Amino acid sequence: MSYAPAADSVLQILLLLARQATPVPAGLISAALGLPRSTTYRLLGVLVEQGLAVYLPEERRYGVGVVAYEIGSAYQRQVPLRRVAQPILSRLVLQTRENAHLAVLHGQDVYYVIEERAPRRSPLVSDVGVRLPATVTASGLAILAGLSNKQVRAVFPHPRDLVQRDGHGPGTLTELRRILVEVRRHGYSYEEGLVTPDVSSVGVAVRDHTGYPVAAIAISYQTARISAGQRRRLAAAATRAAETLADRLTH
Repeated sequence: MSYAPAADSVLQILLLLARQATPVPAGLISAALGLPRSTTYRLLGVLVEQGLAVYLPEERRYGVGVVAYEIGSAYQRQVPLRRVAQPILSRLVLQTRENAHLAVLHGQDVYYVIEERAPRRSPLVSDVGVRLPATVTASGLAILAGLSNKQVRAVFPHPRDLVQRDGHGPGTLTELRRILVEVRRHGYSYEEGLVTPDVSSVGVAVRDHTGYPVAAIAISYQTARISAGQRRRLAAAATRAAETLADRLTH
């Protein structure tokens, strides 16, 4: 008997729990991952028993357990993603002469892991350690576009979870899905002035060996200086950098 499918499902549940800002009910996990409810409850029981998940009986919800936190703390100490990505981002900045950064999805936000600044370019609000709403950033939209509609719904179960900046950004799940369809069609995300006035960004997802978007590389620039054709060339450069990082993470 092969245990690979069960192990994969356990990992998917744990990853889903880790990406939520708050604990979630088992029904949402089941729907997001396409698992039978009985299987979901059984696997959640295993995670709780091992300390990787915790059950909150008053709320009937599941969250990340203390053992998962210990694993995450070990990751932060080693910082492999940052160490592997840093030289790739440095080369991207030298090539494009624009600011570049690497971000990961954290709940409904993106968390900036690296910011590589180009000479004579202004600093951005997306500095290392900063968190911003995923739906108004190129990095966040690139990552969200790599998820299925069910996974996006798991991240944003209610319209009130969508945070806008100065009235800009998707205000409904339908609008968010429409934006993500465009991102998938173009192969990169794009935002203009949603984070910083007069500054735009393009973003590309970094995918692991399963195709899951584990991070995103984005390039930011002064909107007035870059034409539509130049924007596409920046997106192509970000795509090459994302592919290089994905290859190094899986080998």
